[in-house]
Amino acid sequence: MHEMSIAQGILDIVLKTAAEHNAVKVGCVKLLIGQMTQVEPESLKFGFAALSVGTIADGAVIDITITPLIGECSSCGQQFTVEKFSFLCPLCHSANIVVVSGRELAVDYLEVE
Repeated sequence: MHEMSIAQGILDIVLKTAAEHNAVKVGCVKLLIGQMTQVEPESLKFGFAALSVGTIADGAVIDITITPLIGECSSCGQQFTVEKFSFLCPLCHSANIVVVSGRELAVDYLEVE
């Protein structure tokens, strides 16, 4: 369950950022998670909730946006949604693909008091 270590990293970022802004309570943590990371949102939420007990992030809502896996063909320029991790251009069938989105794993913003 790699979600627990990810949750710990997110909690570290949240607590550091909240402290830098003199926050006393974290109400919401907005996350961007790419499809390619294969993070299980419910496991991540569970891990964050367990790790944040007793901190200013205890009880914070975790709001997750899953970003789609989008590729761009370097041969013809076609952008497309990558399905089933098939990195072949649907237009020219090239395998020369650059990932445009879907690898994100980021804290987008915090709502704090």
